[in-house]
Amino acid sequence: MPEMPRAEHLAWAKQRALAYVERGELVNAVASMISDLEKHKAFATPSLSFLALVGMREIHRGPEAVRHWIEGFN
Repeated sequence: MPEMPRAEHLAWAKQRALAYVERGELVNAVASMISDLEKHKAFATPSLSFLALVGMREIHRGPEAVRHWIEGFN
């Protein structure tokens, strides 16, 4: 099965992660975003580990901070 285009994959990952934010599941939102990005070769880089740490830090700042972190991916 061919890989979906980068922009489409990113939109899909954001949508899934933001659904967790809406339910108040901030840890799952960060985990979902990182996990979904790892599934596409354009995003699968060692820097995702660092971005996961940044996302986890945002959890303590609340849902809007996590939403901003997710929406900041491009």
